[in-house]
Amino acid sequence: MTDLTDLGVAAIRDGVAGGAFTALEVAEAFNANVAAAQGALNAFIVATPEAAIAAAKATDAKRAAGETLGAMAGVPIGMKDLFATKGVQTTAASAILEGFKPEYESTVSQKLWDAGCGMLGKLNLDQFAMGSSNETSAFGNVVSPWRKPGSNAPLAPGGSSGGSSAAIAARLCPAATGTDTGGSIRQPAAFTGISGIKPTYGRCSRWGVVAFASSLDQAGPMARDVTDCAIMLEAMAGFDPKDSTSLDLPVPNWTAALSADLKGKRVGIPREYRMDGMDEEIVALWEQGKAWLRDAGAEVIDISLPHTKYALPTYYIIAPAEASSNLARYDGVRYGLRDLPDGAGLQDMYAATRAAGFGPEVKRRILIGTYVLSAGFYDAYYTQAQKVRTLISRDFTDAFASCDVILAPTTPTAAFALGENSDDPLAMYLNDVFSVPASLAGLPAMSVPAGLSSEGLPLGLQLIGPAFDEQIVLNAGLAIEARAGFGARPEKWW
Repeated sequence: MTDLTDLGVAAIRDGVAGGAFTALEVAEAFNANVAAAQGALNAFIVATPEAAIAAAKATDAKRAAGETLGAMAGVPIGMKDLFATKGVQTTAASAILEGFKPEYESTVSQKLWDAGCGMLGKLNLDQFAMGSSNETSAFGNVVSPWRKPGSNAPLAPGGSSGGSSAAIAARLCPAATGTDTGGSIRQPAAFTGISGIKPTYGRCSRWGVVAFASSLDQAGPMARDVTDCAIMLEAMAGFDPKDSTSLDLPVPNWTAALSADLKGKRVGIPREYRMDGMDEEIVALWEQGKAWLRDAGAEVIDISLPHTKYALPTYYIIAPAEASSNLARYDGVRYGLRDLPDGAGLQDMYAATRAAGFGPEVKRRILIGTYVLSAGFYDAYYTQAQKVRTLISRDFTDAFASCDVILAPTTPTAAFALGENSDDPLAMYLNDVFSVPASLAGLPAMSVPAGLSSEGLPLGLQLIGPAFDEQIVLNAGLAIEARAGFGARPEKWW
């Protein structure tokens, strides 16, 4: 029999429902992989094998009783440690929240448990989701399961959802939750050869998700392929009255409508994404992506997104500004770390707690955010950035008047080595150059694996759709997936 950990969401769900194997057998197989890989990959902050076993037994009991099973019954998943999980430590990979066990469940995680999923554990990430390489976690770096042939140098799994991407690529889980503020689902998916979709802003509830930048944060699924992402997104999405930004719209049946036939569709190629000094392998892959979509029946046209060059600086004003506001709640008073020096007053306690609990990247972004919101600079930076954000969003609206979906690279390079960019924040921020514009506009965007670099590392292509139209993004992703035939996986060394 095929190793159960080689199966994806659809195969596990259908196998359990059909009696080919039990949910308990699946959970035990993945639990074993998680335990075996933890020392080498550090993908999980907390493993919860007992939770996965309990959910599996519940699914098997329902099947034995002839009851209707959920849409993801029997599928054990990883939960990014940004989602509150009742009674299970939730840290956002920060020392300031170490030991914090919420008394409530996030809306997204509850939806997944209701759909029949079990939790294998809480996945590592960049601290407070701030990073592109999973090197800012207070619980240590996540190491990508991929390596360059002939090299033992550890590679970045991308960020901030690096624990999620590494765990899926290494077969520690068939799927995982991610969050995407400026590319944190798509970039790690591209780095590790998996699929991931950031849905339209508001499609998945943010209630119970530790906030980074509230107008940008969006939860989404990460999985082996496009179909698995569609199944999981259906389970995660839906209106939530507890989230004021939640979309009050029915959840479409994306899985049933999946089609790789793009006849009559137009694919836009933004000329501004062709940047000076781009890696030639990325350019070649982009050209190949155009050819694949033409083969699927689409017409490929050039479009313009003229304000693209302002997207990165706009993002790195708005996101830190919102972060500095959101992170003010971590003060050592109600929960998490408290550092109270002898004879200290309240302000001293705030300062000591934050100094000890926040990492360097989080402090950097809080300082930037506080600066751009300060008197005398608010209009010059934050207000101006919001105006530019509107222009970036309008560019996409204008472009979608002439095309149905946009094709672009996901990242400017393949995965880099851990430590390679850690001393240069600007070099690290440039990893998000292709992913940030869609985030600023709140649009659905997906990365699908499309090939390998000359060094044997995964490369992804990005698809961006109009607001509320995840279907065209998934369908175009499916068309690329079918033609790319990406079957590469990391050679096991851990």
